[in-house]
Amino acid sequence: MKKWYVIQVLAGYEDRIRADLLKTIEEKGLQDKFGDILIPSAKAKSSHEEVLKNPEEQYLFPGYMLVELEPVQEALRLVTQTPRISRFLGGKEPLALSPSEMERVLAQVRGEVVVSREKHAFETGSETEITDGPFAGFMGIIEAIDETHERLTVMVSIFGRMTPVELAFDQVKR
Repeated sequence: MKKWYVIQVLAGYEDRIRADLLKTIEEKGLQDKFGDILIPSAKAKSSHEEVLKNPEEQYLFPGYMLVELEPVQEALRLVTQTPRISRFLGGKEPLALSPSEMERVLAQVRGEVVVSREKHAFETGSETEITDGPFAGFMGIIEAIDETHERLTVMVSIFGRMTPVELAFDQVKR
């Protein structure tokens, strides 16, 4: 029985890897062992749920792909031996996605869940107040901004020394 598995791939090469994988499956005659190969993406929307003037496909999980396959040795080996594919999530014993997890991903792809592209109003060097977590109530200076992971590095004075603290965007006041 075919199940969905997550594979880690080289980010930015998802489309090429998918094409290579499909070609290899056909060359080896293993079409009966594989189902669909999905690169989860969705049209980016604003926070107001209006499609942007130039909506573009945005990968939901850059560096990852979903492969539907029968978990037999030859199918697993074909995937892991494909160039630019690192590994299955789960290691030597790949973990299949549950039907509910797969349905959640498909809902995002169908546009039933909004993928936000809103940029946050943080600036390096600006002062911010920490509102959540063990440092709630402290003031700090933003040293670095990681938009992809929605994290900030904030310099906070602890016992008279400036100490870097990593926080999520929602743990500080804008």
